[in-house]
Amino acid sequence: MYMMAKHLHLTAVGLSILLFLVRFLYGQIKPEFLTRKWVKIVPHVIDTILLGSAAWLCVILAQYPLVNAWLTVKVLGVIGYILMGLLALKWAETKIMRWVGFVGALLCLAVTAKVAITKGVFFL
Repeated sequence: MYMMAKHLHLTAVGLSILLFLVRFLYGQIKPEFLTRKWVKIVPHVIDTILLGSAAWLCVILAQYPLVNAWLTVKVLGVIGYILMGLLALKWAETKIMRWVGFVGALLCLAVTAKVAITKGVFFL
């Protein structure tokens, strides 16, 4: 069960990141791309699978946010990634702020990935 949950989670992580990159970069070239129906729906489906598989892994491993420090930092990193992603794709009114959100999202993602791999909160 663990391996199935882990592979589902990692696949969803990869797809989520890939779609974020495609949506941002293609949106810079052709902004009307972001208004397509599938572009609005598919990321939510993948992110729901991502969240569900994360919860499944927490139950299997008996490790939970606010109990395990590394998992708490990982959740905070994901929240930062989501907020920066929203800045990059929706909230920003200028191109510079969109890029700030994009780079910020990638930095949050890098910290989250490092914490997930090392299971440590000392990432500097």
